[in-house]
Amino acid sequence: MKRLFLKTIAAAVALSAFGLAQAQTRTIKFANQNAKGHPIVMGMDKFAELVDKKSGGRLKVQVFPGGTLGSDQANVSALQGGTLEMASMNSGIFASLVKEFAIYDFPFLFGNPKEADAVVDGPFGQNLHKKLEDKGLVGLAYYELGFRELTNSKRPITKVDDIAGLKLRVIPNPINVDWVKALGANPTPLPFPELYAALEQGAVDGQENPVATIKGAKLYEVQKYMTLTNHQYNPQSVVVSKKFWESLPAADRKILQEAATESAAYERTQSRAQLQAGLEDLRKAGMQVSELPPAEIAKLREKMKPVIEKHSASVGADTVRDIQAELAKARK
Repeated sequence: MKRLFLKTIAAAVALSAFGLAQAQTRTIKFANQNAKGHPIVMGMDKFAELVDKKSGGRLKVQVFPGGTLGSDQANVSALQGGTLEMASMNSGIFASLVKEFAIYDFPFLFGNPKEADAVVDGPFGQNLHKKLEDKGLVGLAYYELGFRELTNSKRPITKVDDIAGLKLRVIPNPINVDWVKALGANPTPLPFPELYAALEQGAVDGQENPVATIKGAKLYEVQKYMTLTNHQYNPQSVVVSKKFWESLPAADRKILQEAATESAAYERTQSRAQLQAGLEDLRKAGMQVSELPPAEIAKLREKMKPVIEKHSASVGADTVRDIQAELAKARK
């Protein structure tokens, strides 16, 4: 009888300990628009693995790729409301909340990935992320989407003038609309999850994205021509809901911050390593890949200048000066 009683007590203690452990386990939903296998999603998976390890399994990260939790705009609202814990998205998307973020969408801002790393990991990138806190978001790190290239289903683009008249999907923000107009093309702002169908149905002729995104979203199935323009480089902000962040003890915040920083280094390495292989895969899938000659790239830069001038006024002279100072340092 006594043994049975002790067994019952032991079972009750085990159950309550299990219940306590369950109560202490927190699940973090982490959303992104890219497909599984994309470097960004690989970075998110690495983040999940690091958080699990660092927290001894107390914090669990559930990765939601492929826009399964809605568009970037829907994710921003959910983060602010506290119904979504984390997301990674184009930093330029935050320009609708903090105008200075539009600087990241300036055409031909970065010459190479090294320059981008110096800016986003330095004081400039950190200070921009701090500005999100008033808007209910906390920036932890920057992944990269990489340099953007142009694709279309109408014709090969061998010179800048070939772009005129094309209907191009753009990220829904003013600077992207303006630079497409500056090239004589017709900008169509669309959330990323709607892009494939729009291309398939001919609602738009083309779009622009980095190689890994074009491959991951299988855009080669609905686009024939790709032109390597490197016209824009996209940092990707890894953000957490401020409501969720403030509910965490300091030790857990430290875990998330460390995991974000480590996974960002991993993600960028993956992104850069996959570039050449990705291009080869797109060629094998039937895409015609061409490069613009240097004289045409110079012409492209020239056409973008009025757009940069216009948006420099709206992001503010201080922001433009600060980023140029960081770039000058990186170029020394």
